[in-house]
Amino acid sequence: MPKSPAVPSKVSLNGAILDASEATVPVFDRGFLFGDGIYEVIARINGRFFYEELHWDRLKDCLRKIDIALDVESLRAEVPALLEASGLEERDCLLYIQVTRGVAPRQHSFPKGISPTVLMYAWAKTLPRIPEAPAHTLTREDFRWSRCDIKTTSLLGNVMANETAMQNDCYETLFVRNGVITEASHCNVFFVVGDTVYTYPADRYILNGITRLVVLELCEQLGITVIEQGIPAAEIPQTHEAFLTGTSTQITAIDRIDAHRYGAAPGPVTRRLQEAFARRKEGTS
Repeated sequence: MPKSPAVPSKVSLNGAILDASEATVPVFDRGFLFGDGIYEVIARINGRFFYEELHWDRLKDCLRKIDIALDVESLRAEVPALLEASGLEERDCLLYIQVTRGVAPRQHSFPKGISPTVLMYAWAKTLPRIPEAPAHTLTREDFRWSRCDIKTTSLLGNVMANETAMQNDCYETLFVRNGVITEASHCNVFFVVGDTVYTYPADRYILNGITRLVVLELCEQLGITVIEQGIPAAEIPQTHEAFLTGTSTQITAIDRIDAHRYGAAPGPVTRRLQEAFARRKEGTS
C-alpha cells in the first residue's frame, strides 16, 4: 500500500509562508464548498524539477479551462522561498500547488472579481530509480464526469475508486468507459501487445499526465511503436504487459488486473522504458 506523505511544517498560502498549523481558509472558499479548483504536483529530483515547464503549462491550461485568472509566473517565483522555509533546498521532494476560485457567498454560478486562493507546500520524497514492486489492479466502471482532462480538486470519484483498490489489496483501480480502459484513479495506464504500446488518447476522458507524455517521447526515442487507442476490458487477457505512469508512480509494472495475471513483471518493453526513464531523471539521456 502507498504511504501517506507527512503533514508539512510550512505552507505558502496566498503568498505568505506560514506554519501549517496556523494556515486557515475561510469556510466560504469555493474550494471547500464546491471543490471549485485545480491542482498540480511536481517532483524535484537531483536538484531540479523534473519536466517543470510541462507541469506549469498544464497548470495554466487547467486554470484557463475553468476560467480562473492567475499570474502563474509570479507563483513560480515564490517556490524557492517555500523550499528554503521547508528545509528542502537540497533535498528531493514533491511540490503540491492548489488554486481555488476564492471566497464568495455560496451560489453555483461563478462570482466576479474575487481573488483566487493559492496553496503550496512541499514534502521530502525520494523516488526510487525504478519502482521494483509491480502493482495489483482491478477494473471498475467509470462513474465520473466527462472532463477528466482538467486536474480538478473535485476528486470524489477518484477517491472512491482508489479506496476500492485499497480495500481489495490493490494499488489502483482502472476505469472502464464504454467497455474500454481509459485511465486509473490517479495514474495513466499503458498496455503492450507484442512490441507495440497502447494507451488511451488524450481526450476529455483522461488527464494527459506529464509522465504519460514522457513515455510517449521515450517510445519514439527507442523506436517502440505506440498506438493511442484504448484497450477493451474484455481483451485484457490478450495483452502481454501493462504498466501505470504518474509523477510519483513513475513507470510501475502491473502484474495483475482482476483475475488476469501477467506472470513475470515487468515485461521486456516495460523494463526498457523504466531504464530509459531512470536515465532521463539522472540527466544521462
